[in-house]
Amino acid sequence: MQIADLQALYTQVLWAAFVVSLAFGFIAQRTHFCTMGAVSDVVNMGSWTRMRMWGMAVGVASIGFYGMAWLGWIDADKTIYTSSRIIWLSAIVGGLLFGFGMVLASGCGSKTLVRIGAGSLKSLVVFFVMGFFAFATLRGVFAVLRVNTVDQVAFEIPAGGALPDWIAAGFGMEAGLAGLLAALVVGGALVIWALAERDFRSFNNLFAGLGLGIVIAAMWWVSGHLGYVAEHPETLESVYLATNTGRMESLTFTAPMAYTLDWLILFSDTSKLLTVGVVTVMGVVVGACAQALLGRSFRWEGFRSTQDTALHLLGAACMGVGGVTALGCTVGQGLSGLSTLSLTSVIAVAGIAAGAVLGFRFQMWLLERE
Repeated sequence: MQIADLQALYTQVLWAAFVVSLAFGFIAQRTHFCTMGAVSDVVNMGSWTRMRMWGMAVGVASIGFYGMAWLGWIDADKTIYTSSRIIWLSAIVGGLLFGFGMVLASGCGSKTLVRIGAGSLKSLVVFFVMGFFAFATLRGVFAVLRVNTVDQVAFEIPAGGALPDWIAAGFGMEAGLAGLLAALVVGGALVIWALAERDFRSFNNLFAGLGLGIVIAAMWWVSGHLGYVAEHPETLESVYLATNTGRMESLTFTAPMAYTLDWLILFSDTSKLLTVGVVTVMGVVVGACAQALLGRSFRWEGFRSTQDTALHLLGAACMGVGGVTALGCTVGQGLSGLSTLSLTSVIAVAGIAAGAVLGFRFQMWLLERE
């Protein structure tokens, strides 16, 4: 492959990532997909409908991910989620912070982008604050604190950090087949669980569960197959084009928000290239805006009060710090991470759910004081 061919492929990867993320934004806005809302429905109303939507998306994405790995299209071990080093304390602390923050900020990172597309100015503020704190946790003052504290607490699993790795090691099974079987069992169970409730089987719910699961899998294909170069013409090493981590990536939004701000602020610096993460942030906003305009639901929205502003700023800061610390948000760990059947992702999602419950209780406490 020549340099010109590499540059052309780089552009193809970015456009493909943009189209996939546009579909995510369109579907999320059309179906009101929201992880915080799903947790809220369970805690406050005992309704599991929106949680089934989320579970179906995880199941479909997992089957898609390991199906592609079994076919040899992608390498399931080349993600940040399947590392054999389990940073469990970072996952818990980061998850708690993110879950608490998303309640105060009226939604997670993906919901923030979707709401920006639908006209929410307060979500635009959340985006800037969340991106700032995410960058500070990636490379700034909070990064030093993170690396020297919670990231130090971990344990190693020699076989690997995901369920298929343990199955392959325990039964002497080929890795691709172990992954496919695990995904069919776990992912299939989630899909069946979602479909088991009659009220769930409406167009919107199925569109969200199936559509977003396919979107997550498609993003794995874009970065892990389309963007994979076995031998870079200059370094002679394998590379995943346009990724910030150097590994294949699917949708996640906390760190990409930081990278988006970095790209916008330092645009004239030629070393600041567009990446998959940056274009997916843009794609979600554009997709949500398109659906909001088509559905005539586009509305300008601002803060209601000083307290509302303060809570959203605090929530955005918690999400920025927590999302980076936990290696992902409700989409990064909750959909993309869980699609790899990663132990770290399970811990992070449990932390996010617990943090959300704490956030709801804090909101109730504030209401009782008024």
